[in-house]
Amino acid sequence: MIKVEGISKYYRLGTQGSGRLREDWSNWWKSVGRKSARADASSQGEAHIWALKDVSFEVGEGEVIGFIGKNGAGKSTLLKIISRITQPTQGRIRGRGRIASLLEVGTGFHQELTGRENIYLNGHMLGMTRREIDSQFDAIVDFSGVETFLDTPVKRYSSGMYVRLAFAVAAHLTPEILIVDEVLSVGDAEFQQKCLRKMKEVSGQEGRTVLFVSHNMQALRNLCHRAYILEHGVLVEGGPADRMIARYLRDSQVHFLRQFYPEPALAPGNDHIRIKRVELIPAYSGAEELIDIRTALQLELEFWYEPPGVSDLIVGIHLFALTGDCVFDVSSSRTTLDKGLVKCGCRIPANFLNDGSYYISIVFVSNTTHRLFYFESCLAFEVADYREHTSWYGKWIGYVRPDFKVTLEALNPDGYV
Repeated sequence: MIKVEGISKYYRLGTQGSGRLREDWSNWWKSVGRKSARADASSQGEAHIWALKDVSFEVGEGEVIGFIGKNGAGKSTLLKIISRITQPTQGRIRGRGRIASLLEVGTGFHQELTGRENIYLNGHMLGMTRREIDSQFDAIVDFSGVETFLDTPVKRYSSGMYVRLAFAVAAHLTPEILIVDEVLSVGDAEFQQKCLRKMKEVSGQEGRTVLFVSHNMQALRNLCHRAYILEHGVLVEGGPADRMIARYLRDSQVHFLRQFYPEPALAPGNDHIRIKRVELIPAYSGAEELIDIRTALQLELEFWYEPPGVSDLIVGIHLFALTGDCVFDVSSSRTTLDKGLVKCGCRIPANFLNDGSYYISIVFVSNTTHRLFYFESCLAFEVADYREHTSWYGKWIGYVRPDFKVTLEALNPDGYV
């Protein structure tokens, strides 16, 4: 369906026009004839960055492909090039089939038009006929859940309503290729699961191709057949999704035990939550500072809190295995707090986790339903094995390895009767 051949994308940093239209037009026209952006950068001595560098891969019909990487790795740039939103500096893309892309909230929507009008507008932009749109119209509205506001201009929609309608249009208007960026994180948890089920349906039952970017390792693992890792614009490796996720987490997150932000303005978060400190403190059991299955772990969290009106706060702690499976999800009780610095703590006991790699995400929820902030993959650590009183040297199955007592005694030493 798609063949990407040597794609590179170059950006100049910090350059602005002169403010004189004739001069700016002349400079742009002169640059058109140059052989490459590299020559332009070297001749002008300008700061520049390669957002993508010599990326090549192929996507088959009906495949669901995930792209993994840190922020700034080039994932969104790659999807924009495949979607023909922007042009590559070098290389080319060959493919067939209509493409529907959901890269930003409300992609292809007109603010002044109603939800109903934008469904038809977006459908025509995707190359659909009015008859095709009519046949899917009821399913789109039902999936999006915005029927009450269908004849309201979308400029009055919340960000959640916006993305629900945008995804519903993209998923139901039968494009051969569906491209979805991390934009789905805007929706609530129920809608995200609904979107993932829909993408599985269109790829599995309807044979459409899906390109998916997300920092949610569980979603990538459940949805994608294959995945590619991007680092600083370079495609590092591609292969089965499980193996790529394991490599990415192992390379980038293991032994990441502390984050500290003394200045609120520079801390992760938003208007309601700003992280000051999150730390995992091991209670080492031996002389060597090694986390093994005997090591108790104390999680400590400090954050600045600005209540969203009158509301309660719940802090949830999610522990994931390297594969993306959730080991546990625990949370605080509902508490009403005033504005200021808040401390939170949780203890993971010794002899609980099996050996392996793990990472922690923290969610802040208001009034049990409204997510204020999700601090994803903020800590990561490795648990080493420890053997005592056993002759078994293989790998224990499962993610937990509790030290429960299992008794064994002879009831009839003299025989079977």
